[in-house]
Amino acid sequence: MTDGSAPSRQIPAGDEDRPTRAGRRRAPTGPRRRLAAAGLVALAAVLGVTLAVRGGVVPACAALPPRALPAGAPAAPPLGGTVHTGKATFYDSKGAGGNCSRPTAPANRLYVALGPAEYAAGASCGGHLDVTGPKGTVRVLVMDQCPECEAGHLDLSAEAFARIADPVQGVVKVSYRAVVDPPLPGPLTFRVKEGASQWWFAVLVGDHGNPLRAVEVRQGGSWRAAAREDYNYWLIPSGASPGPYTIRVTDVYGHRSTATGIRLLPGQVQRSTVRMYGAGAPARSATPSRSPSARPSARPSPSAAPSTTAPLGSPAVVDAAAAPPASLAPARAGCG
Repeated sequence: MTDGSAPSRQIPAGDEDRPTRAGRRRAPTGPRRRLAAAGLVALAAVLGVTLAVRGGVVPACAALPPRALPAGAPAAPPLGGTVHTGKATFYDSKGAGGNCSRPTAPANRLYVALGPAEYAAGASCGGHLDVTGPKGTVRVLVMDQCPECEAGHLDLSAEAFARIADPVQGVVKVSYRAVVDPPLPGPLTFRVKEGASQWWFAVLVGDHGNPLRAVEVRQGGSWRAAAREDYNYWLIPSGASPGPYTIRVTDVYGHRSTATGIRLLPGQVQRSTVRMYGAGAPARSATPSRSPSARPSARPSPSAAPSTTAPLGSPAVVDAAAAPPASLAPARAGCG
């Protein structure tokens, strides 16, 4: 898709529209940060990447390739409220929605980037962690991936880090755990990706609270499973008809909700009328169900570029039940 137009046929399996990691800047140098910066410079030398470390600031981690997981180490999101220990640093996404393809960072700017082992090829996206440091506890949204972070290394937003520690420290020890069934901001939202058509379908699900296990689209009297990409869109490469769509969403704790009337409106955030859980929702299973992680891509992850219908920073939100019929004219292909 190099000409900026949507495909008239199925898009090849290697989706080219992948959001890139937002620029990251570290905290001011302290005694421990100097050691960390020196380590990064040594690593950059091995990789052949020029890293200018000046005044304790480390350049964007997007310049570093994803780190391979140790042999036999499964990639899985933190689940079930188990307490983990590790360390935290901080960065600024500069308003971008991160590797999870959100249109923007959350309004409260409390978010976190996880290393590959816990980001788990997008399986953690949209979940929440309670992180405790020297000054207290903060709840953050999993929004991004930190390619160079080991398991247990949380890269918090600057605002979140300031809630739990003095930013001058730069890096602190923390404990953290997944939040099970956090309060929901509203009903489920759906964003059909730019470039989607009746021949190629990809959707981003929002406001689900817990990490998701499955997304399915109703077709011909049966449910068709979508595959999660590492940038958090759920993909059916051969398409899912012109719509409107009935989409069933299941989270890792067994909550399941079905939204109807989702239309082919690429780039627009459509708000459904159903919540993932809450009053009247089906009972969830007692044991978290881990979804298998897709193999991490060797290519950079996609950048959330603005679309003609939903500009970055002010996404269009429409009521899925009241939206006008979608045009079948090709939409402009884009990212995020």
